Amino acid sequence: MRDQHKRDKPLRDKPWIFRTYAGHSTAAASNALYRKNLSKGQTGLSVAFDLPTQTGYDSDHPLAKGEVGKVGVPISHLGDMRMLFDGIPLGEMNTSMTINATAAWLLALYVALADEQGVARKSLQGTTQNDIIKEYLSRGTYVFPPAPSMRLTRDVILFTTKEMPKWNPMNVCSYHLQEAGATPVQELAFALATAIGVLDAVKASGECAPEEFGEVVGRISFFVNAGLRFVTEICKMRAFTELWDEITRERYGVTDAKQQLFRYGVQVNSLGLTEQQPENNVARILIEMLAVTLSKDARARAVQLPAWNEALGLPRPWDQQWSLRMQQILAYETDLLEYDDVFGGSPAIAAKVAELKAAAKDELAQIEKMGGTVAAVESGYLKQQLVESNSRRVEAIERGEQIVVGVNRFVETEASPLADAAGAVVTVPAEAETGQIERLKAWRAARDAKAVAAALEALRRAAKNGANIMPPSIACAKAGVTTGEWGFALRSTFGEYRAPTGVGTAMRNDAEGLDDIRAAVDRVSKKLGRRLKFLVGKPGLDGHSNGAEQIAARARDAGMDVVYDGIRLTAEAIVAAAVEKRAHVVGLSILSGSHMPLVQDVVARMKEAGLDSVPVVVGGIIPPQDASALKRAGVAQVYTPKDFELNRIMADLVRIVEGSADRAQ
Repeated sequence: MRDQHKRDKPLRDKPWIFRTYAGHSTAAASNALYRKNLSKGQTGLSVAFDLPTQTGYDSDHPLAKGEVGKVGVPISHLGDMRMLFDGIPLGEMNTSMTINATAAWLLALYVALADEQGVARKSLQGTTQNDIIKEYLSRGTYVFPPAPSMRLTRDVILFTTKEMPKWNPMNVCSYHLQEAGATPVQELAFALATAIGVLDAVKASGECAPEEFGEVVGRISFFVNAGLRFVTEICKMRAFTELWDEITRERYGVTDAKQQLFRYGVQVNSLGLTEQQPENNVARILIEMLAVTLSKDARARAVQLPAWNEALGLPRPWDQQWSLRMQQILAYETDLLEYDDVFGGSPAIAAKVAELKAAAKDELAQIEKMGGTVAAVESGYLKQQLVESNSRRVEAIERGEQIVVGVNRFVETEASPLADAAGAVVTVPAEAETGQIERLKAWRAARDAKAVAAALEALRRAAKNGANIMPPSIACAKAGVTTGEWGFALRSTFGEYRAPTGVGTAMRNDAEGLDDIRAAVDRVSKKLGRRLKFLVGKPGLDGHSNGAEQIAARARDAGMDVVYDGIRLTAEAIVAAAVEKRAHVVGLSILSGSHMPLVQDVVARMKEAGLDSVPVVVGGIIPPQDASALKRAGVAQVYTPKDFELNRIMADLVRIVEGSADRAQ
């Protein structure tokens, strides 16, 4: 009977890879966190890099001030990479690296370390995100113009196809598109257009033999988002798999079923996590995870979940463990993995999938007509579409049409013993930056300067003559070149780029609830003698511009004269613009946790420039104690994610400017 029982027991599918997106402070601290998470049953690593690393700066560059180790781990050279993976055998690990503009460099460091460990390149498994298109649209960690950026992505794909056949050289990343407000149709179309653009570039290079191209297609992976509209998200994933099957077969002639697979990892939606009643985020995260795991025909290959308190700050190891345990309970305690697809044959699912596919194909045709995804980026079309769809989302929440529990409905609440507890989030100590800079200086002093110079010269030659960037980058890594040196060597060839902001100048006539605010703007503008001017600035390296864009667009619609020049501005540039444009109020948006040093720098420079009377307001993920400190430093008002009513913020701005004008008289 015991043997019969064994035979009758259903076979279980292998679970997806369990990941946690992590990294902060230093390589040593992140290594300790990774090893702890792996000991708890995590089966893959997902490395978060800090903003200087992502944008090609060393930790001691002026633009890196205040940003080192804040949203990820700083990696300035091969020594940092050694420390990050100390005691973690690369040949046995599946490593995902969220890196884009500098993906070729971080992969070069990883390969150099594997060579040191004696690990065959052919055995390395993992992913470099390497989707530069979405950086121009949502996340903002681009460096170079679109054409050379696409070339770097192409070079990584060609290199890994030959040398690292188990490596995914690119995650087409629709995750950040949804975070920027993309609808399901936009997420489908923009992501697939990016994949098409990259594959077309590889094919057009002539450097990939026809018999190898199927392998290139087969190694393209996707990194998607799953929001709370549960049925729609399931259907979106099924639409993704069907559309990708059609594209690979019809456009590229791929017929090998394995190469046609839509392989995707997922991080569920962080945009919907709330600062108010943050314990509700646990339910949100769980429901979103179900959308990418229940359907066997469209199940994620890897899942990483945010922590319940990420709208408050950097999560603790315990918070990450909670999210990891959610995955493990679903995979090991339920019977989910014992069944075929449970949605097959559902008319409702089939109809929604067909609807999404048809709309996505229409959008893909529009992008193709414009000349492809790069042209659609350069024209500003894709960015404008995201800003407009995000505006509609924000307005629906403000009006109460889109219910967010604890935010615009069911707001009565008990005090949270979790959120109110001391140490509810991790704070990166200031010593992390100073220590990183000291180690960087010691690294430079100890290396062979002639070998570094020769390696950088070879890198510049490759950039200019069109040779694959990976071999000279790996040579640079082994010679001791730093992230900033690699970045500036390529900047000298490719130049830098500022993407369109997506915020137009024309006031929207259909914006609701603005009549009283427009009247107040008109009244105060008369008092000022000219139109109320609002300068929106993003200092530092934080490229998450969604909030700044929505504030700028709403201020424009409220009748203000808005100045918004996009992301990654220095404090000097912001203050110079405030002087030149004669701003009446300056708004700073910072979501990287670097608000204290960056805001203090701007405020100090404004005083030096004689702008003491110009009020400064700040928005970001800012703990209450930091908000109090900023106000003591002279900031007029601080806004956090709980301040979702943009019209109220507009009314505040008018009141703040009028009060400042009255005091100046």
